[in-house]
Amino acid sequence: MASPASRMGVLMDPLETIVPYKDTTLALAQAAQDFGWSVEYFTQMDIWFDKGAPKIRSAPLKVDLEKDNWFEGGEFREREASEFDCLLMRKDPPFDMNYIYSTYFLEMAEREGVMVVNSPKSIRDCNEKIFATNFPQCCPELVISARSEVLKKFHREQGDIIIKPLDGMGGKSIFHLKPDEANTSVIIETITESGSIPVMAQRYLPEIKEGDKRILMVDGKPVSHALARVPLSGETRGNLAAGGSGVVQELSERDLWIANEVGPELKKRGLIFVGLDVIGDYLTEINVTSPTCVREIDAVTGGRIGDQLMQAIEDRRASGSTGS
Repeated sequence: MASPASRMGVLMDPLETIVPYKDTTLALAQAAQDFGWSVEYFTQMDIWFDKGAPKIRSAPLKVDLEKDNWFEGGEFREREASEFDCLLMRKDPPFDMNYIYSTYFLEMAEREGVMVVNSPKSIRDCNEKIFATNFPQCCPELVISARSEVLKKFHREQGDIIIKPLDGMGGKSIFHLKPDEANTSVIIETITESGSIPVMAQRYLPEIKEGDKRILMVDGKPVSHALARVPLSGETRGNLAAGGSGVVQELSERDLWIANEVGPELKKRGLIFVGLDVIGDYLTEINVTSPTCVREIDAVTGGRIGDQLMQAIEDRRASGSTGS
């Protein structure tokens, strides 16, 4: 358990935008409280540099997810970033320039001895789609290119593909190109902005009909159950934001194999809380920014994934290993 003085800061979206019944960040904040931490929250607009030092304007946050009035706040006050023992990066994408600026701020705090989850450098380095290609043994056939001829050739070879932007989220702008797709050229032209932006094309995996599995990883180890996000009838996207439904299930042997292939690299990079996306037998993405699905899995299993994360943070602090 944390010492009484241990303070966690959570960089998150504004509280008024939170959907409390399913928000993962709230579950993590409550777990921190249960471990004896005092928790404060702030947004991207509440961080700045002054005379080379990172500053934070934060407010106390007490969470009780069993109540209708699910949080108690307090007055905002200015602090040195170094007054926190741990900073939890829970700002949702889009991964834009403001997101990158936030990682620079967090990296400065890290250099002052503050533990940051996840490592800000690794968040910048590990694009959630491209990073998965570091594990080709786990991935389906794919290409990444802005060139129309490369993407069209891949389409001809595979016949049935998914094409998606490298910075997308929530199933946005994902196209399913079937072998007889009449609009292939215009889709490629649109999604690449006339060949100026690279995109990813992957072999279509029909197992998507059984769900796009979210496997949560805590300090390189998989949580025992995944959330399979099953698409609506006629859809190819399982994302909950795109209308998919969630089914909690135990990890398969193949899921565990993928997790064990990826886990050591996540741990080495200081990526302590991560979501793997797996369709059928294949890894499709590695979510390092603000992975979700904790509440859905906990509700079915009775588990406390937030407790697992807090224990991993405590273990790293005790060993003196607080970053990547």
